[in-house]
Amino acid sequence: MLDIKFIRENPEILKKTLLDRNYSFDLEAFFQLDKERKKYLIKIERLAAEQNQISGEIKDILKKKGNPEEAISQSKKIKSEIDSLKNEFQSLNQHWFHQSLKIPNIPHPSLPRGDASFNRIVKEAGEKIQFAFTPKDHIQIAKDLDIIDFERAAKVVGSNFALFKGFGSQLVRSLINFMLDIHTQKNGYTEIWPPKIVNRQSMQNTGQLPNLEDDMYKIDGMDFFLIPTAEVPVTNLHRDEVLPEESLPVSYSAYTACFRKEAGSYGKETKGLMRVHEFDKVELVKITKPENSYKALEKILSDACMILDLLKLPYRILLLATGDISFASAKCYDIELYAPGLDRWLEVSSCSNFEDFQARRGNIKYKNSQTGKNTFVHTLNGSGLALARLVAAILENYQQSDGSLIVPEALRSYLGGRERVKK
Repeated sequence: MLDIKFIRENPEILKKTLLDRNYSFDLEAFFQLDKERKKYLIKIERLAAEQNQISGEIKDILKKKGNPEEAISQSKKIKSEIDSLKNEFQSLNQHWFHQSLKIPNIPHPSLPRGDASFNRIVKEAGEKIQFAFTPKDHIQIAKDLDIIDFERAAKVVGSNFALFKGFGSQLVRSLINFMLDIHTQKNGYTEIWPPKIVNRQSMQNTGQLPNLEDDMYKIDGMDFFLIPTAEVPVTNLHRDEVLPEESLPVSYSAYTACFRKEAGSYGKETKGLMRVHEFDKVELVKITKPENSYKALEKILSDACMILDLLKLPYRILLLATGDISFASAKCYDIELYAPGLDRWLEVSSCSNFEDFQARRGNIKYKNSQTGKNTFVHTLNGSGLALARLVAAILENYQQSDGSLIVPEALRSYLGGRERVKK
């Protein structure tokens, strides 16, 4: 969330943010609500001051052995009025706080303005493979090699789920271990194995709630959610903590399954592994001092790209425009892999700097040695990487004319030295 003082003092910046993001929020109604909230606080403070004054008068009357009944009666009347105002204020304040959670983060000035069509390609790496045959998409490859069974997954659960089998299962497991090893042994992250269920406060702190609640899997009868990404439990590890300055930056890597309803995906490409409701992902999370966060963003991006460089897959990096970044993000890069069978670019990672937006919600601070004050940290995360589309890209880029599949060299030690998969 944004600092309320910043919101009050910078209405024009907020208006520009909403316009740049193409985001609907009634800012004027919020300011009016904020004024009403302030009026209540002033009334309560004024009455509390009156009550304190009368309490002093009562003490004086008692010292002089006088009759304090009238003053006591007046004090009780004021107390009753304060209690009534506090009850009204509590309801108003809850509404005010809920509305404040709907105000998005301020985009970094380096972002292109506009919708997704204004996303800027900042890097392209690797060459697209020139096939001497017409490449198949990953759905056909998986069927031919009998390594993913979409039909049985649909029977067990429903549409947009995947069931990996045989080499497909081994490939997923090898990718998870490979990515965790790279990030922990080479890139300096501490591995975390977090819960896959979180409470409402955790989801709210990282920005999934309240806006994206319809896209989340909520556990019936409980205020718990299946995680949409490891970002949620890992970022919340330090909720309500003041971190020692010397402990920063904190760098975590975590593998989890992720669960998303993809409620807004109707009409989009959903076949195969493009938009599944459950997928595996290795996540990277950093907590830094504010002045170091944009350097940390470039580090997360570089660490995610290292995986693709080692897998020798063609990819590109996009700087997202103001209208395409997530609600909580100030700046975001997407990494996309080229899938020749689909002839499409597939997003496999988003690397974001949230500045202090999540930290304010989660009350995560550090002890600033320069000022002596507790200061909000900056939080960042990035996929390092998401497996469903990564698997699709590997199948499509490493397919051979005879229907076999070459195993990426970087994964062979995780697969018993296996170099090729045949029908």
